[in-house]
Amino acid sequence: MITLASDFGSPYPAAMKGVILQRTDARLVDVAHDFPRQDVRAAAFWCREILPYFPPAVHLVVVDPGVGTDRDALVVRAGRHALVGPDNGVLLPAARRIAAAEGAEGASGEAAENTSETGAEIQCFAYEYADPASSTFHGRDVFAPAAAAVHEAGVDAIETMEALSSVESFPAEATPETVVDCQFPDADVSGDGARGEVLVVDDFGNAITNVPGSFLDDRSGETVRVNGTAATVARAFAAVPTGSRLVTVGSHGYVECDVNQGRGDEAFDLAAGDSVQIDAK
Repeated sequence: MITLASDFGSPYPAAMKGVILQRTDARLVDVAHDFPRQDVRAAAFWCREILPYFPPAVHLVVVDPGVGTDRDALVVRAGRHALVGPDNGVLLPAARRIAAAEGAEGASGEAAENTSETGAEIQCFAYEYADPASSTFHGRDVFAPAAAAVHEAGVDAIETMEALSSVESFPAEATPETVVDCQFPDADVSGDGARGEVLVVDDFGNAITNVPGSFLDDRSGETVRVNGTAATVARAFAAVPTGSRLVTVGSHGYVECDVNQGRGDEAFDLAAGDSVQIDAK
Protein backbone atom coordinates (compact mmCIF):
# COMPACT_ATOMS: atom_id res chain seq x y z
CA MET A 1 0.00 0.00 0.00
CA ILE A 2 0.87 3.67 -0.21
CA THR A 3 -0.18 5.90 2.67
CA LEU A 4 -0.67 9.63 2.21
CA ALA A 5 -0.28 12.38 4.80
CA SER A 6 -0.18 16.14 4.29
CA ASP A 7 -1.39 19.54 5.40
CA PHE A 8 -3.24 20.04 2.13
CA GLY A 9 -6.82 19.81 3.34
CA SER A 10 -9.09 19.38 0.29
CA PRO A 11 -9.08 18.88 -2.71
CA TYR A 12 -5.32 18.72 -3.35
CA PRO A 13 -4.75 15.16 -2.04
CA ALA A 14 -7.05 13.89 -4.81
CA ALA A 15 -4.57 15.10 -7.41
CA MET A 16 -1.76 13.15 -5.73
CA LYS A 17 -3.93 10.04 -5.74
CA GLY A 18 -4.72 10.52 -9.41
CA VAL A 19 -1.04 10.73 -10.30
CA ILE A 20 -0.27 7.59 -8.29
CA LEU A 21 -3.16 5.62 -9.77
CA GLN A 22 -1.98 6.42 -13.30
CA ARG A 23 1.26 4.62 -12.45
CA THR A 24 0.35 1.81 -10.06
CA ASP A 25 -2.58 -0.14 -8.68
CA ALA A 26 -1.37 0.25 -5.10
CA ARG A 27 -3.91 0.39 -2.31
CA LEU A 28 -4.06 4.02 -1.13
CA VAL A 29 -4.69 4.81 2.52
CA ASP A 30 -5.14 8.35 3.88
CA VAL A 31 -3.40 9.00 7.19
CA ALA A 32 -4.40 12.66 7.52
CA HIS A 33 -4.53 15.76 5.36
CA ASP A 34 -5.30 18.24 8.12
CA PHE A 35 -1.94 18.44 9.86
CA PRO A 36 -1.29 21.99 11.10
CA ARG A 37 -0.39 24.03 8.03
CA GLN A 38 3.36 24.26 7.35
CA ASP A 39 4.14 22.77 10.80
CA VAL A 40 6.88 20.25 10.08
CA ARG A 41 7.35 19.29 13.73
CA ALA A 42 3.68 18.52 14.30
CA ALA A 43 3.54 16.37 11.16
CA ALA A 44 6.74 14.59 12.17
CA PHE A 45 5.28 13.87 15.61
CA TRP A 46 2.02 12.44 14.30
CA CYS A 47 3.69 10.37 11.60
CA ARG A 48 6.03 8.96 14.23
CA GLU A 49 3.05 7.95 16.33
CA ILE A 50 0.94 6.53 13.47
CA LEU A 51 3.02 5.06 10.66
CA PRO A 52 4.74 2.28 12.66
CA TYR A 53 1.33 0.62 13.10
CA PHE A 54 1.06 -0.03 9.36
CA PRO A 55 2.32 -3.19 7.69
CA PRO A 56 5.21 -2.63 5.25
CA ALA A 57 4.27 0.24 2.96
CA VAL A 58 5.43 3.31 1.08
CA HIS A 59 4.54 6.40 3.12
CA LEU A 60 4.07 9.69 1.24
CA VAL A 61 4.36 12.64 3.63
CA VAL A 62 4.14 16.19 2.30
CA VAL A 63 4.31 19.12 4.70
CA ASP A 64 6.60 21.38 2.75
CA PRO A 65 7.02 25.06 3.64
CA GLY A 66 10.09 25.09 1.35
CA VAL A 67 8.21 23.98 -1.75
CA GLY A 68 9.81 25.41 -4.88
CA THR A 69 13.23 25.87 -3.28
CA ASP A 70 16.33 23.74 -3.79
CA ARG A 71 15.61 21.43 -0.82
CA ASP A 72 15.96 17.78 -1.83
CA ALA A 73 13.19 15.31 -2.45
CA LEU A 74 13.99 12.41 -0.15
CA VAL A 75 13.30 8.68 -0.10
CA VAL A 76 14.07 7.02 3.23
CA ARG A 77 14.22 3.27 3.72
CA ALA A 78 13.56 1.99 7.24
CA GLY A 79 13.42 -1.78 7.33
CA ARG A 80 10.62 -2.93 5.03
CA HIS A 81 9.11 0.55 4.78
CA ALA A 82 9.94 3.54 2.61
CA LEU A 83 9.07 7.16 3.31
CA VAL A 84 8.87 9.80 0.58
CA GLY A 85 8.79 13.55 1.12
CA PRO A 86 10.80 16.76 1.38
CA ASP A 87 14.19 16.86 3.07
CA ASN A 88 13.04 19.08 5.93
CA GLY A 89 13.03 16.63 8.83
CA VAL A 90 9.42 15.48 8.54
CA LEU A 91 10.37 11.89 7.64
CA LEU A 92 13.09 10.93 10.11
CA PRO A 93 11.19 10.63 13.42
CA ALA A 94 8.81 8.11 11.85
CA ALA A 95 11.70 6.35 10.13
CA ARG A 96 13.46 5.96 13.48
CA ARG A 97 10.40 4.50 15.17
CA ILE A 98 9.77 2.14 12.25
CA ALA A 99 13.40 1.06 12.18
CA ALA A 100 13.30 0.43 15.92
CA ALA A 101 10.19 -1.72 15.59
CA GLU A 102 11.69 -3.59 12.65
CA GLY A 103 14.82 -4.27 14.70
CA ALA A 104 12.75 -5.50 17.63
CA GLU A 105 10.72 -7.75 15.34
CA GLY A 106 13.86 -9.23 13.86
CA ALA A 107 15.26 -9.91 17.31
CA SER A 108 12.16 -11.28 19.00
CA GLY A 109 9.93 -12.48 16.16
CA GLU A 110 7.19 -9.97 16.97
CA ALA A 111 6.88 -6.21 16.71
CA ALA A 112 7.04 -4.22 19.91
CA GLU A 113 4.87 -1.14 20.47
CA ASN A 114 7.38 0.55 22.76
CA THR A 115 11.01 0.14 21.73
CA SER A 116 14.18 2.13 22.17
CA GLU A 117 15.38 4.14 19.19
CA THR A 118 17.60 1.32 17.94
CA GLY A 119 17.09 -1.24 15.23
CA ALA A 120 17.33 -1.44 11.47
CA GLU A 121 19.60 0.97 9.64
CA ILE A 122 18.06 4.02 8.00
CA GLN A 123 19.07 4.73 4.40
CA CYS A 124 18.41 8.06 2.70
CA PHE A 125 18.29 8.66 -1.06
CA ALA A 126 17.82 11.83 -3.09
CA TYR A 127 15.12 11.62 -5.76
CA GLU A 128 16.23 13.27 -8.98
CA TYR A 129 13.37 14.83 -10.89
CA ALA A 130 12.86 17.03 -13.93
CA ASP A 131 11.48 20.54 -13.56
CA PRO A 132 7.99 20.05 -12.11
CA ALA A 133 4.89 21.43 -13.76
CA SER A 134 4.29 23.66 -10.75
CA SER A 135 6.65 25.27 -8.25
CA THR A 136 3.89 25.26 -5.62
CA PHE A 137 2.55 21.68 -5.82
CA HIS A 138 5.45 19.25 -5.54
CA GLY A 139 3.11 16.85 -3.78
CA ARG A 140 1.49 16.21 -7.14
CA ASP A 141 4.43 16.78 -9.48
CA VAL A 142 7.38 15.35 -7.53
CA PHE A 143 6.48 13.28 -4.48
CA ALA A 144 3.47 11.37 -5.81
CA PRO A 145 5.42 10.11 -8.87
CA ALA A 146 8.32 9.23 -6.56
CA ALA A 147 6.06 7.23 -4.22
CA ALA A 148 4.55 5.36 -7.17
CA ALA A 149 8.01 4.60 -8.57
CA VAL A 150 9.27 3.28 -5.23
CA HIS A 151 6.17 1.13 -4.87
CA GLU A 152 6.62 -0.33 -8.34
CA ALA A 153 10.33 -1.02 -7.84
CA GLY A 154 9.83 -2.46 -4.37
CA VAL A 155 11.36 -1.22 -1.13
CA ASP A 156 14.05 -3.91 -1.24
CA ALA A 157 15.24 -2.66 -4.64
CA ILE A 158 15.41 1.06 -3.93
CA GLU A 159 19.14 1.24 -4.56
CA THR A 160 18.65 -0.02 -8.14
CA MET A 161 16.37 2.86 -9.13
CA GLU A 162 18.04 5.21 -11.62
CA ALA A 163 16.21 8.23 -10.19
CA LEU A 164 17.66 7.68 -6.71
CA SER A 165 21.14 8.46 -5.48
CA SER A 166 22.37 7.42 -2.06
CA VAL A 167 22.81 10.30 0.38
CA GLU A 168 23.46 8.79 3.79
CA SER A 169 22.98 5.66 5.91
CA PHE A 170 23.04 5.64 9.69
CA PRO A 171 21.78 3.64 12.68
CA ALA A 172 18.33 4.57 13.92
CA GLU A 173 19.72 6.14 17.10
CA ALA A 174 22.29 8.28 15.28
CA THR A 175 22.04 11.87 14.09
CA PRO A 176 22.49 12.22 10.31
CA GLU A 177 25.10 14.55 8.87
CA THR A 178 23.73 15.45 5.44
CA VAL A 179 19.93 15.27 5.68
CA VAL A 180 17.66 17.51 7.72
CA ASP A 181 16.57 16.03 11.04
CA CYS A 182 13.63 16.92 13.27
CA GLN A 183 14.52 16.39 16.91
CA PHE A 184 12.05 16.71 19.77
CA PRO A 185 13.41 18.41 22.91
CA ASP A 186 13.81 16.45 26.14
CA ALA A 187 12.02 17.52 29.30
CA ASP A 188 13.92 18.29 32.48
CA VAL A 189 12.54 16.03 35.23
CA SER A 190 13.80 16.35 38.77
CA GLY A 191 12.07 14.96 41.85
CA ASP A 192 8.60 16.47 42.11
CA GLY A 193 8.99 18.86 39.19
CA ALA A 194 9.14 18.58 35.42
CA ARG A 195 9.81 21.33 32.91
CA GLY A 196 9.08 20.76 29.27
CA GLU A 197 7.03 22.09 26.41
CA VAL A 198 3.87 21.36 24.45
CA LEU A 199 4.75 19.35 21.36
CA VAL A 200 1.32 19.35 19.73
CA VAL A 201 -2.35 19.98 20.47
CA ASP A 202 -4.70 17.39 19.01
CA ASP A 203 -8.20 18.00 17.65
CA PHE A 204 -9.74 17.31 21.08
CA GLY A 205 -7.69 20.14 22.56
CA ASN A 206 -5.40 17.80 24.48
CA ALA A 207 -2.06 19.56 25.03
CA ILE A 208 0.59 16.85 24.57
CA THR A 209 3.86 17.66 26.29
CA ASN A 210 7.32 16.13 26.06
CA VAL A 211 7.27 15.19 29.76
CA PRO A 212 7.62 11.40 30.02
CA GLY A 213 4.61 9.58 31.42
CA SER A 214 6.77 8.03 34.12
CA PHE A 215 6.66 11.40 35.90
CA LEU A 216 3.08 10.57 36.92
CA ASP A 217 3.89 7.10 38.24
CA ASP A 218 2.27 6.49 41.66
CA ARG A 219 0.59 9.91 41.57
CA SER A 220 -2.91 8.88 40.44
CA GLY A 221 -5.54 10.93 42.25
CA GLU A 222 -3.07 13.57 43.41
CA THR A 223 -3.24 17.24 42.52
CA VAL A 224 -0.43 18.79 40.49
CA ARG A 225 0.02 22.28 39.11
CA VAL A 226 0.66 23.05 35.45
CA ASN A 227 2.11 26.55 35.16
CA GLY A 228 0.35 27.22 38.45
CA THR A 229 -3.03 25.77 37.41
CA ALA A 230 -4.28 22.88 39.56
CA ALA A 231 -5.28 19.60 37.94
CA THR A 232 -5.91 16.02 39.03
CA VAL A 233 -3.66 13.17 37.96
CA ALA A 234 -5.95 10.55 36.40
CA ARG A 235 -5.63 7.43 34.26
CA ALA A 236 -8.86 8.14 32.36
CA PHE A 237 -10.88 11.22 31.42
CA ALA A 238 -13.97 9.92 33.23
CA ALA A 239 -12.02 9.73 36.50
CA VAL A 240 -12.74 13.44 37.00
CA PRO A 241 -16.07 15.30 36.69
CA THR A 242 -17.14 16.60 33.28
CA GLY A 243 -15.43 19.91 32.60
CA SER A 244 -12.63 19.30 35.11
CA ARG A 245 -8.94 19.58 34.37
CA LEU A 246 -6.71 16.52 34.47
CA VAL A 247 -3.22 15.43 33.53
CA THR A 248 -2.75 11.93 32.22
CA VAL A 249 -0.44 9.76 30.16
CA GLY A 250 -1.57 9.61 26.54
CA SER A 251 -1.26 6.70 24.14
CA HIS A 252 2.07 8.18 22.97
CA GLY A 253 3.59 7.81 26.46
CA TYR A 254 3.82 11.54 27.27
CA VAL A 255 2.02 13.63 29.87
CA GLU A 256 -0.86 15.58 28.40
CA CYS A 257 -3.00 18.36 29.88
CA ASP A 258 -6.67 17.70 29.28
CA VAL A 259 -10.25 18.42 30.27
CA ASN A 260 -12.92 15.74 30.58
CA GLN A 261 -15.20 16.50 27.62
CA GLY A 262 -13.52 19.86 27.09
CA ARG A 263 -10.41 21.47 25.67
CA GLY A 264 -7.23 21.26 27.68
CA ASP A 265 -5.43 23.87 25.59
CA GLU A 266 -8.03 26.46 26.57
CA ALA A 267 -8.33 25.43 30.22
CA PHE A 268 -4.55 25.49 30.73
CA ASP A 269 -3.93 28.36 28.27
CA LEU A 270 -1.46 26.28 26.28
CA ALA A 271 -0.46 26.09 22.63
CA ALA A 272 2.14 24.09 20.71
CA GLY A 273 5.61 25.31 21.63
CA ASP A 274 4.62 26.74 25.00
CA SER A 275 6.71 25.93 28.06
CA VAL A 276 5.14 23.87 30.83
CA GLN A 277 6.17 23.52 34.45
CA ILE A 278 4.47 20.63 36.26
CA ASP A 279 4.86 20.61 40.04
CA ALA A 280 3.68 17.67 42.11
CA LYS A 281 4.19 19.35 45.48
